[in-house]
Amino acid sequence: MNNSKTPNATAIIVAAGKGVRMQSDTRKQYMTLGARPVLSRTLQAFDRCPVIRKIYLVIPEADFQFCRDTILPQGASATPVQLVSGGAERKDSVYNGLLAADGRNEIVVIHDGVRPLIRPDQIEACVTAAAETGAGILAIPVKDTLKRVQADSVIEATVRRESLWAAQTPQAFEYDLILEAHQTQRDHADGITDDAQLVERMGRPVTIIPGSDLNLKITTPEDLALAEAILSSGLIGEADSWG
Repeated sequence: MNNSKTPNATAIIVAAGKGVRMQSDTRKQYMTLGARPVLSRTLQAFDRCPVIRKIYLVIPEADFQFCRDTILPQGASATPVQLVSGGAERKDSVYNGLLAADGRNEIVVIHDGVRPLIRPDQIEACVTAAAETGAGILAIPVKDTLKRVQADSVIEATVRRESLWAAQTPQAFEYDLILEAHQTQRDHADGITDDAQLVERMGRPVTIIPGSDLNLKITTPEDLALAEAILSSGLIGEADSWG
């Protein structure tokens, strides 16, 4: 696919996790960030991205009514949202979203529901890359010194960080490509931590779009506190924070 104009895309937002590391009875995607649920902030970023025509929100089926009553009114307003039942693992949830989207010959954008500080222009950049090359993901260069550690916590080696990037979401793909990747490799996906890895296994190129440290994934109480600090610091402007 090679379009001069960024095409429309559908979004799959995955928010079916239990959030064990958050140490709370409330799922992390429903926790409050700046007086609004984390997931509502994520939805609003996609709602304000002009190339997103529909959102498929993958959540536990038991949470459908809660999301209709609480999450959606504070999230998407202009973009249609369809609720999809999550699966046992992330890969199952993404696959359920892909089947619901059925977007042949389109671009699909897959995003973690607990990355609420994503910007609409970053989403669009991923869509543009996928339209040009088949697949494009946000990532940031690794800054820290990396150590490979043995089971007894003893350092085995220092890993060169040159050319190493930390993957983020969104990750955008030609729909047919990512569907094939899931269908052909889902039974051998143990240890796979993102969708781009499935595409890489097929020998297909994946383009990196420079992301931001501010696009953090909220998985622990410390992450939530850091996101609150980012919102109040002015690092993300009013138009970006959706506040």
